Amino acid sequence: MYRATRDRVDTSESSTAPEAGPDDGPSPQDGPRRGWRRWAMDTRPLRRPAYRRLWSSTIVTAVGSQLTAVAVPKQIYDITGSSAWVGYASLAGLLPMVLFALWGGAVADAMDRRRLLLITNTGIAVTSVLFWLQAAAGLDSVPVLMVLLAAQQAFFGLNAPARNASIARLVPATELAAANALGSTVMQTGLVAGPLLAGALIPVIGLPELYLIDALALCVTLWAVVRLPALPPLAGAGARRAGVREIAEGFRYISRHKVLLLSFLADVIAMVFGMPRALFPQLAAETYASYGEGLALGLLFAAIPIGAVLGGLFSGTFSRARRHGWMVIGAVVAWGAAIAGFGLSGSLWVAVVFLAAAGVADMVSMVFRGAILLSAATDEMRGRMQGVFTVVVAGGPRLADVLHGTAGAAFGPRAAVAGGGLLVVALMLGLAAAVPALRRYRI
Repeated sequence: MYRATRDRVDTSESSTAPEAGPDDGPSPQDGPRRGWRRWAMDTRPLRRPAYRRLWSSTIVTAVGSQLTAVAVPKQIYDITGSSAWVGYASLAGLLPMVLFALWGGAVADAMDRRRLLLITNTGIAVTSVLFWLQAAAGLDSVPVLMVLLAAQQAFFGLNAPARNASIARLVPATELAAANALGSTVMQTGLVAGPLLAGALIPVIGLPELYLIDALALCVTLWAVVRLPALPPLAGAGARRAGVREIAEGFRYISRHKVLLLSFLADVIAMVFGMPRALFPQLAAETYASYGEGLALGLLFAAIPIGAVLGGLFSGTFSRARRHGWMVIGAVVAWGAAIAGFGLSGSLWVAVVFLAAAGVADMVSMVFRGAILLSAATDEMRGRMQGVFTVVVAGGPRLADVLHGTAGAAFGPRAAVAGGGLLVVALMLGLAAAVPALRRYRI
């Protein structure tokens, strides 16, 4: 059985538990949670000053980053009048993000993670300023925008593994799920509020200022990172490099630890076969046209993140769960079932309920997959594990866009969505039955 402890995890499939920082120890809120507090979000990690600083910075940047995420495709479309160019720009940002996330994971294992966060957040802020300058100057150059987007995504790829790997050094093992729930809820809130705020601000202040607001928000992040404790490689880890050999060792580490491999496969199954966002425009224009195409499209895109936020707000039970593997399995199966229900829905409002339920399941999956990665990997490998995690999370939905778009054209959008959801359920149950490592993992 896979049980994480303060010192080690069963080495047959996993590895050492998180090495908590100087704040490790009983939390002031460690007593029993009664009544409604049993369901409300567990905020114990916010009693840890270092984690609180890191999380507070996320509140601002979660919204600010979405302003740029809206502004870039809007500006490219205004220049070209072509959605194809918007798609090309997305691909221009994907490859640098993938490459630098893999390398960034190795770098995060080889140097002080606080220093790496300072460097990468500064780089992201500089690119946001450059976005603002080119828009304010009226360059109207798609190549310039694509180069800046590639640079920004490269810095993000370097930043994300260090940021996520640092959490296990800032909170104890018993609070990893709660910390992941807090962070994921903020990010999902940004996915809802950011685009809405961008749509409201563009007619008032103009598109260039969205980039400037994002740059100013990143200054808050830099201030928070400056106040973090130093996060060098743990004593006794020895000097490391961050090259191809170290990246390859990360993949070998995953292959030797089945619970890590299965956590990645669970996300691949859920996202590749069960993320139908590429079919939302067609469903809004055809199946739900009677409700108004614009309203339908907005609700379809907003439903999953709204469900995820609600799941985070009522995530108090996450902290008491110890069988993290079963939580992932159950969440992915629930995601698939909800997506299948969405595909079979003829009513827009029923469809939104199913998508919101899928969002809740996605939040549960994110929280416990993240907790497994932090607790089942040793500190010297956490950066590389988070690098692979970043690639999987970013790449899965893009592969899903291709798969669902093709299947929707061949079989119709509703059949493609429902079939994908049922396939998720079957594949996840089959994987859990065939390989017991994930079922047995507990912290």
